[in-house]
Amino acid sequence: MAATVALKLTSGRDELAAITDAVEDLGRRERWPDALLFRVNLALEELGLNIMDYGYDGGPCDIDIVLTSDDDAVTIEIIDGGPPFDPLHDAPTPDLDAAIEDRRIGGLGVYLVRTLMDDLRYRREEGKNHLTLVTRRAS
Repeated sequence: MAATVALKLTSGRDELAAITDAVEDLGRRERWPDALLFRVNLALEELGLNIMDYGYDGGPCDIDIVLTSDDDAVTIEIIDGGPPFDPLHDAPTPDLDAAIEDRRIGGLGVYLVRTLMDDLRYRREEGKNHLTLVTRRAS
């Protein structure tokens, strides 16, 4: 049977701790391995900060997060009311071979999330960004 947690963020960065607390509570109840807990927390922190900083310019935000944990995987849906942004196609691809001082700013966080998750999907629906992430529990 799947366990689900839904969060609504409205005020910005000061609510990041609530995300971490909810993830850790769900992970404890569902007996997630430490590596899974780390992947989910890191992905949510990175994407949450990106949405707050770039979609809302660090001001009040409108973000819904739904975490669903079942026997095989954890599915995360992030819905925000910011401007259209498909991180799978719109985020710059980082040049990992370039020297640090020559690298463009941006894209590294999305790249990191892509390496942490097994599946990512984006859609724009009813004026909102919907990003779905899936990570297998055994990964």
